[in-house]
Amino acid sequence: MSAQEKNNKLEALASLCKRRGFIFQTSEIYGGLNGFWDYGPLGAELKRNIKDAWWKAMVHEREDIVGLDSAIIQHPRTWEASGHLEGFTDPMVDCKACKKRFRADQFCEEQGLKLECDANKKPLLPAGAKCPACGSKDITPPRAFNLMFKTYVGPQEDTSTLAFLRPETAQGIFAQYNNVLACARVKVPFGIAQIGKAFRNEINPRNYTFRSREFEQMELEFFVKPGTDAEWHEYWVAERLKWYSRIGLPEGHLHRYVYGKDELAHYASACVDVLYDFPFGTQELEGIAARGDFDLGRHQQFSGKSMEYFDQDTKEKFVPHVVEPSAGTDRIALALLCEAFHEEWVPTSDVAGAQPIPVDYDNPKQPQGHELRTVLRFAPCIAPIKVAVFPLLKNKPDLVTKARGVYDTLRKRWSAFWDVAGAIGRRYRRQDEIGTPFGVTVDFQTLEDDTVTLRERDSMQQVRVKIGELPERLSAAIG
Repeated sequence: MSAQEKNNKLEALASLCKRRGFIFQTSEIYGGLNGFWDYGPLGAELKRNIKDAWWKAMVHEREDIVGLDSAIIQHPRTWEASGHLEGFTDPMVDCKACKKRFRADQFCEEQGLKLECDANKKPLLPAGAKCPACGSKDITPPRAFNLMFKTYVGPQEDTSTLAFLRPETAQGIFAQYNNVLACARVKVPFGIAQIGKAFRNEINPRNYTFRSREFEQMELEFFVKPGTDAEWHEYWVAERLKWYSRIGLPEGHLHRYVYGKDELAHYASACVDVLYDFPFGTQELEGIAARGDFDLGRHQQFSGKSMEYFDQDTKEKFVPHVVEPSAGTDRIALALLCEAFHEEWVPTSDVAGAQPIPVDYDNPKQPQGHELRTVLRFAPCIAPIKVAVFPLLKNKPDLVTKARGVYDTLRKRWSAFWDVAGAIGRRYRRQDEIGTPFGVTVDFQTLEDDTVTLRERDSMQQVRVKIGELPERLSAAIG
């Protein structure tokens, strides 16, 4: 697929997301706010399903991980201990001609250049760098820009009340490590999981929802005995890839980026990024890092509170090491939308088993006897709506009453959709477009033998099923 074709596909997906209520621009009626996005009715369901799937895999299906929900605003000393106040920066440059601002590494990367450093490790622009907007070479030297949002706690706005919106959820976990250890009756190795909002004042938010200033993280801090870091890191890389496969991002569509020794943070012994092929390039969904005892050690130093763990079996004390899988909920949602999104030409008569013809975005010519079908092929566990119910005709009370009974039964277990408007083929297409994996049609035969037509989204195949067998049939496919 060409670069232009990928761009056209992303534009088509963004249009669908707005039209069908997945993603809206924040404050659109006021012109929007760059780097912020709202999730509509279907987008909210999609994100909740992602978080529920993560929480189920990390907490509910395990005995060695517990949950936490820490505050967005932490004590300012938290960010001194973590290093964010001093080192959480990106290099920034400005074009003096057109006044546009860029992140220096991205500014160079887009021109096939590499950001350099002087003897003091200060970033330098390479010779030949020019503004991608206007072509000027009159660019300011790179300077550090701290990405944390500032705020104030209390009525006065001075240095004594300065606070920050958290740039990550992890530090709340480390700060509450002792309390969780005391109350949860856990032993090393164990983990603390958290899902929550984080905020980074990105210099140049871009690529739709991928790089935003407000986003949601799903983070696990898994505390291990020193010396076992490598085996636990390898374990969590494998576990996380299994989870992505379960939600509809198979390993064959993902990449692992293994950090070289010269790329690792000074405290880390290993790090692997899980990457996905977005239309705008291969980008990170999750980082899995072996962070040693850096985090607990720093909080022990800055707070004066011991973070040591006493191992009853070996009768020894140690500060646990940490393996951290940290994933972006919004990035995963976007990856799932990109993976699921297909536009294809299908026979006008909706023939079961007919082979669709993928749309060529460079030449989207409609084949004769075909119509466009837009479909989101979500894994059923992630789909915002699991099943839609249709009475064949809305002006037949017997059909509507029967269909309503089926709908009321199914929605007690799954998110369900009721639709009576338009021809049945049009209703199928609407559900395909929002990714609903199953459709149930109540017709005149239903009134005779209590069977309904069950339609599967991807294959468009239809079978007759007894109403009483529907829950079991759907449960096997949805979970």
